[in-house]
Amino acid sequence: MAEEKRISTDELLKLLFKERSLEQFLQRNESAYLNPSFSEYLSAWCKEHQKVPEQLIRRANLDKSFGHQLFSGKRRPSRDTVIQLAFAMGADVAQTQEMLKIARKSLLYPRIKRDTVIMYCLHNRVSLIDTEIILLDLDLPILGGRDQ
Repeated sequence: MAEEKRISTDELLKLLFKERSLEQFLQRNESAYLNPSFSEYLSAWCKEHQKVPEQLIRRANLDKSFGHQLFSGKRRPSRDTVIQLAFAMGADVAQTQEMLKIARKSLLYPRIKRDTVIMYCLHNRVSLIDTEIILLDLDLPILGGRDQ
């Protein structure tokens, strides 16, 4: 199976602005869009890493019922939930940014102090619980907290 060359985001944008027909542009570039749902992404990750959803849900410190609703697609994750799952998966910053894109959430931004702390912790493989302790120590909202 030949792998199709992936077009860069900048190149896709240039093509869009040169195009006269939106419909034709969308048809020609269908493969360039983020297609998997977040629930499909989670399920595929579990299958690839030979994990069951319960393991990931527990490691992400999520409510069991809510976690299963994420996997089934009945619920959509918040930005913080995506980040909690990234910690549970052992994701790095780039993988976390990709997860945020798939979930259609804003990316981590280094000019926001809380995001900086999260990025540092992801990069340095700090656990979720230790990351939350650091956030608390810095008087920043914890992941999944209500004060965001």
